[in-house]
Amino acid sequence: MEMQNKIHQKFLACFGEGGTMYASAGRVNLIGEHTDYNGGYVFPGAIDKGIMTEIKFNGTDKVNLYSLDYDAATSFGLAEEDKPAEAWARYVFGVCRETIKRGGKVAGFDAVFAGDVPLGAGLSSSAALESCFAFAINDLNQNGIDKFELAKIGQSTEHNYCGVKCGIMDQFASCFGKKGNLIRLNCKTLEYKYFPFDPEAAGYKLVLIDSCVKHELASSAYNKRRASCENAAAAMRKNHPDVEFLSDAKRLWLEEVRADIPEEDFLRAEYVIGEVQRVLDFCDALERGDYETAGEMMYQTHFGMSKLYEVSCEELDFLNKLARKMDVTGSRVMGGGFGGCTINLVKKELYKPFVDAAVEQFTAKFGHAPKVYDVVISDGARKL
Repeated sequence: MEMQNKIHQKFLACFGEGGTMYASAGRVNLIGEHTDYNGGYVFPGAIDKGIMTEIKFNGTDKVNLYSLDYDAATSFGLAEEDKPAEAWARYVFGVCRETIKRGGKVAGFDAVFAGDVPLGAGLSSSAALESCFAFAINDLNQNGIDKFELAKIGQSTEHNYCGVKCGIMDQFASCFGKKGNLIRLNCKTLEYKYFPFDPEAAGYKLVLIDSCVKHELASSAYNKRRASCENAAAAMRKNHPDVEFLSDAKRLWLEEVRADIPEEDFLRAEYVIGEVQRVLDFCDALERGDYETAGEMMYQTHFGMSKLYEVSCEELDFLNKLARKMDVTGSRVMGGGFGGCTINLVKKELYKPFVDAAVEQFTAKFGHAPKVYDVVISDGARKL
């Protein structure tokens, strides 16, 4: 409510009478990392932290935008050549352009927005921003675009206006999030299934430990790994024509082409093929109420991301090892990597000792304290 009030007060100060409020959510991904652009499964959920906007038509063909978090304003038109200079405004501009490309109407509007998704923590603040505006613009203009296409509008915004060749997961979770449920999404077919998830009832908590090491996802490292995966899939396709993505491949087929591809490409593909299967095993464990097996899968994912995909870092490996030492049920780096958070599934009785030890030991080793975020699985994009 506090954020909503701040946005509303700023909106009145900037634009006079009030508009309509919309919100969308950041996301966590329990397992299935770097599988989305490889046609595999992911297992995200929307969280109780997100982006909120107040928005109103202004009767022009211009967008007037104010970011409370950046304490900055900008205006832009809706044609391709009107792309704003500010990086934060391009997310909204991209959503407008991608809506128009799909035949949707976008009338000029005024908007103030803010968020409580921690930036750089791997919780997809950008997807929350895209989904919030995609939903709001669709609703206000009565375009009737379905949720899948709204998620794709966000993804295309990243590709075409922000320089990140991301998969569909983050925007999908922001658009389809449902309180008390995780979503298993097949990123190749876009089939999805909700899985009830109530760790509290089973005696567990979900907590993120943020290393406060920031990553820039548009960095070459992300796109380089994607290229490695595509290269390995192409090599296997020569023997197995059905391998469109790494998710279609078997470990044995990868072994067949080991001599034909760089070792780096082999390792990246080995991780992805294992991770696709781990998501399915994790879901099976969850349906049985077997949180211990599910947690072990998270540790295996961390090992793969650290040693095979090489997107972890010293700080995240330190937090993961500490979790293992303290009998935390599951722990792994979450998000694209190169910084950000570990996501931890912790028994309630171990929660305080683990968090206290993580803060104390991490601070002693790295000279700054990590941040701790408890997360609750919540609803995605919506009108307030």
